[in-house]
Amino acid sequence: MSCENRRFFVGGNFKMNGDRKSLDMIVSNLNKISVANTDVVVAPPSIFLQYMASQVQSQVLVAAQNCYKYEKGAYTGEISPGMIRDMGIKWVILGHSERRNVFGEDDSLISQKIRHALKCGLNVIACIGEKLEDREAGRAEKVVFQQMKYLKEATLNDDGEQTEEGCVENWGRCVVAYEPIWAIGTGKVASPQQAQDMHKSIRTWLKENVSLQVSNTTRIIYGGSVSAANSNELAKQHDIDGFLVGGASLKPEFVDICNARKGALV
Repeated sequence: MSCENRRFFVGGNFKMNGDRKSLDMIVSNLNKISVANTDVVVAPPSIFLQYMASQVQSQVLVAAQNCYKYEKGAYTGEISPGMIRDMGIKWVILGHSERRNVFGEDDSLISQKIRHALKCGLNVIACIGEKLEDREAGRAEKVVFQQMKYLKEATLNDDGEQTEEGCVENWGRCVVAYEPIWAIGTGKVASPQQAQDMHKSIRTWLKENVSLQVSNTTRIIYGGSVSAANSNELAKQHDIDGFLVGGASLKPEFVDICNARKGALV
């Protein structure tokens, strides 16, 4: 399947940024977005989820930045997939490098969280990516493939098995976000060729370890200092199906990034 047949996806991760005043300015920008064949999803801090969802009037959807692996319980500070769905939110980001490296979430926990989110009917932006020392030591693919193995486990039934139909359905609700950690918030960005090479490797891994159909249809997006200046060139790459945008999602240039697929075809 060509990249043109996979619906382009642009996510905006606000991280721990924003207040009502600044979010109102961001919303006015988001409400300008109108781009065909593209899904646009933004993730504000959880305290603003309902406010953002009520204010956005365009095609843009709202996502949570995190959720836990259980439905309810004594887990202070956490929110569950069921709570997110109860607010009408359909997406969640899981496995982000900041959750891994700042809050100590490992592959096993992230896999459990993704499994529960999918079981509860959420769509998941599943983040993977290597540290700079892994890339410099030639371990980038090894690290990423290990993370993909746990993502695969999250899509299986509770008995560890999955029919082809169920497998395709679960992967159809996952967007894989490849974010080299050394490029997140640093101003550094993987070259279009570096990003394409890893995305192609991930797609090959899906073909060899899941199925050809899942490999062809799963959207693999790139994150790591994406901006209006580099998004068109990145969007030209065959296996890059969109972006997970950090700081630039808070700025007017986010509209330009959402139009990157169109700009890449010019």
